[in-house]
Amino acid sequence: MTESQQQSQHQKELHARLWEMANDLRGNMEAYEFKNYILGMIFYRYLSDKTTAFVEKLLEEDEVDYRGAFNDEEYKEDLIEEMLESLGFVIEPDDLFSEMVKKVENNSFDIEDLHEAINSLTESTLGRPSQDAFEGLFDDMDLSSTKLGKDVSTRSKLMAKIISAIDSIEFGIDETSIDVLGDAYEYLIGQFAANAGKKAGEFYTATGPAELLCRLTTIGLTDVLSAADPTCGSGSLLLRLNKYANVRTFFGQELTSTTYNLARMNMILHGIPYQNFTIYNGDTLEEDHFEENKFRIQVANPPYSAKWSADKKFEQDERFSVYGKLAPKSKADFAFLQHMIYHMDDDGRIAILLPHGVLFRGAAEEKIRRYIIEEQNYLDAVIGLPANLFFGTSIPVCILVLKKDRADNKDNIFFIDASKKFESGKNQNRLRREDINKIVDTYIKREDVEKYAHKATMDEIAENDFNLNIPRYVDTFEEEPEVDLDKEFEALAECMRKSDEIDERLDEYFEELGLGGFKAGEMA
Repeated sequence: MTESQQQSQHQKELHARLWEMANDLRGNMEAYEFKNYILGMIFYRYLSDKTTAFVEKLLEEDEVDYRGAFNDEEYKEDLIEEMLESLGFVIEPDDLFSEMVKKVENNSFDIEDLHEAINSLTESTLGRPSQDAFEGLFDDMDLSSTKLGKDVSTRSKLMAKIISAIDSIEFGIDETSIDVLGDAYEYLIGQFAANAGKKAGEFYTATGPAELLCRLTTIGLTDVLSAADPTCGSGSLLLRLNKYANVRTFFGQELTSTTYNLARMNMILHGIPYQNFTIYNGDTLEEDHFEENKFRIQVANPPYSAKWSADKKFEQDERFSVYGKLAPKSKADFAFLQHMIYHMDDDGRIAILLPHGVLFRGAAEEKIRRYIIEEQNYLDAVIGLPANLFFGTSIPVCILVLKKDRADNKDNIFFIDASKKFESGKNQNRLRREDINKIVDTYIKREDVEKYAHKATMDEIAENDFNLNIPRYVDTFEEEPEVDLDKEFEALAECMRKSDEIDERLDEYFEELGLGGFKAGEMA
C-alpha cells in the first residue's frame, strides 16, 4: 500500500470513528444542535495542542516548560506577547485540553472549568488584532443548556465523555497533518448537514457543486490575492478554493450567528492565520460589510429565491442603482448577483449557484438580466445541473459564470446542459468526478457538443429576447426509437395463440374434476 493509500485509509477510519462517536454521545439531542458541542470541543483541543506545540518550540533552549515559564514573571509577559502575536490567543497552562483530560480521568472535572477556560481564551484577544476572529467564537457551545443535562453534575458528565472521546482520537496539528484535521472537520460538518434536513442549506454546500464552482473560478490561476463569499455558511466553499490556487486572503459574510462562528472555526482549523481571513456576521444585502473591497474570485451558494426588503433606499445603492430596477422582494437571487458584480475586481471572476428562474423570469429580473448581458457583458457561461444535489431542496439549479474581462468571448455566451450526468442516490444525487471533469473541460474548450453544450452568439441571445433558458440553446431531445408494427402484431398474435392453448388445457382439467360448467376463457 502506497503512502497516499495509507493516508486515505487512515482518513476513512478517522471519519467513521468521529461520526460513530458523535452519534454515541449526542443521545436524544438533534444532530444539528449537538454539532456545536462536538465541533466546538474539537476546535478547543486544536487550539490547545497548537498552543503546546508553539510554546515547546519557543522554550526548547530555555530548559523550562510552559507552566514554569508562565509562573515566572520574567518569562510570562514576553511569552504572552509572542502567543498573541503569532497565534492570536492565549490558553493558560491550567486550561489546556490535556489538563481537562487529567481532571476527567481522576473524576474532578467540572463543566465550570471549561466555561472559565473558554472565557479566559476569548478575553485574551480583546483589544488585539485577532479579536474579530475569536470574539464570541464559542457562544453556540452553551454549557448551561438543559439540553446537555438538567443540572451541573449531569452536564459535566456529558462534557467529560465528549472530552474523553475526543482525546482518544489522534488528530495531529503539524504541517503535514493539518489537512487531515481540516478534512475531518469538514466531514463532520457534512454529516451533520445530511442529518439536518432543510437547516443544512444554511451552512453547507454539497461537495460536487462546491468543487465545480471552485474549479471554474480558478482556471489558469495559481496565486489569488483575495477571494470572497457573500453567503459563506461554514466557509467550506471558500476554503475549497485553496485546493486549486493559493489564496492569500479570504472574506466572507454570513447571516446566521451560529454558522458565522462555524466559519471562523473552520478557517482556523484549516491553518488559515487570523490575519488572513475576515468573516462578518450580518445580512449581506441589507448591510454590505465588504464596503469598497474588490475581489479576484467570488463564489456563492445563496439561499434560493429568498425574500429581502427591496427598500427604495437601495435604488441609490451603488450595488443596484445602475440596473434601473431592484430584484423583487420575493426573489433576491439577482440582488446577490448584483452585490457580487459590484465587488468584482478588474480581472474578477464569479461562479454562483442560482435557481433556473433567473434565466427566464420577466419584469424587473428580465431588465437586470438584460443589463448584465447587453451593457456589462459579464456573463460568460450558463451551466445546468441535475436535480436533487443539495441538502434541503430537490430543485435543479444552474451555475452562472461571470468575468469582468471577456475580451476573448465578448460576442458569445457558453451554455452547458449537464442535468443528465450524475450518480443517483437514495436521498440525494451526486456529481461524480467524471461529471465535474467533463463540465470543466467543455467550458475550457468552449466548443459545441451535441446535446450537451453550445456557444451562443449575442445575436442568438437577442433573438430569444435575452431569455437564457438552456433548452433554447442546447437541444437534448431524444427521438423515440421507431416501432416495427408488423413485428409487434406478430408478437401479439403469438401471445394470443399461447393463451388459447392454455385455456384449452385448463378446460380439460375442469372436465376431469367434474367442473365441466366452467370455461377458462370466461373466468376473467
